[in-house]
Amino acid sequence: MNITLLGCGRWGSFIAWYLDKIGHNVTIWGLSDAPQFIEIRDTRKNNMLTFRESIKVTDNLENAVESADVMIISISSQAVRSFMPKVAEFDIKGKKIVLCMKGIEVSTGKRLTEIVEEFVPEETQVAVWVGPGHPQDFSRGIPNCMVIDSRHSDLKHELIREFSSELIRFYVGNDLIGTEIGAAAKNTIGIAAGMLDGLNVSSLKGALMSRGTREISRLIKAMGGNELSAYGLCHLGDYEATLFSKYSHNRRFGEMLVSGEKFDKLAEGVDTTKALVYLGQKYNVELPICQAVYNVINGRITAKECLSDMFLRSIKTEF
Repeated sequence: MNITLLGCGRWGSFIAWYLDKIGHNVTIWGLSDAPQFIEIRDTRKNNMLTFRESIKVTDNLENAVESADVMIISISSQAVRSFMPKVAEFDIKGKKIVLCMKGIEVSTGKRLTEIVEEFVPEETQVAVWVGPGHPQDFSRGIPNCMVIDSRHSDLKHELIREFSSELIRFYVGNDLIGTEIGAAAKNTIGIAAGMLDGLNVSSLKGALMSRGTREISRLIKAMGGNELSAYGLCHLGDYEATLFSKYSHNRRFGEMLVSGEKFDKLAEGVDTTKALVYLGQKYNVELPICQAVYNVINGRITAKECLSDMFLRSIKTEF
């Protein structure tokens, strides 16, 4: 397949490296003044990977889009709405779009596929590629399982056939709402895990995993999805990589927030938390963990006060 990666951050660059490795024709596109793009263009390396000469590198968006059968977008989730009109200026009718990021639009609570579909012709099919794993592990040959989901059954099955290898085993997603909400929400739970690490109460992560999954499952169900999706690869299956790994930006953000330090990288869970609180109010779903994380991020309470409040909540049945 002729595949263009739109975005060359740590995930975009890894996916380009991976798809080239398994035999596809790959182009990486990035902004001409972006440091990550300049590094790849000039050295064909970044801090994780070395890119073969077979991978094309360009800052020409028109050429990148029009040469692709499949466009894989890997940018900040909150930038999707402003980015899509630029892509839609070109002929994308009949092309396939795969979103490789996890988030919910803060201002509307919309899932990322909903935003993209506002800008593309009906014939342009959209899928998501989510699940556990870090590029740092994949690049060292450590395998994992991921999931591809879409409203279009033929598209997700085609992508899984084309993208599977010994390094990544893909499962077929059957609940796009649950897959997208679950994948985004695990970043909020990751921030909560980092807060526990910062407070030196990491033993509470077991309770966080149990209650966090249950909380997100209620929201997915209220939005019309399958609540069991929260227990799949998109959410619970991604907890090890997000709640425990040293590579997790969201866990590290939460840990540094508690310590009063500033985190200078992208932590998608910050905006996702705002969006989840909005969705909880919209669908009348109680989201105590998401609300607590939101309150700490916005300085309404301290992390210690948050932890105390969670333990003093009124008596609840577990299920």
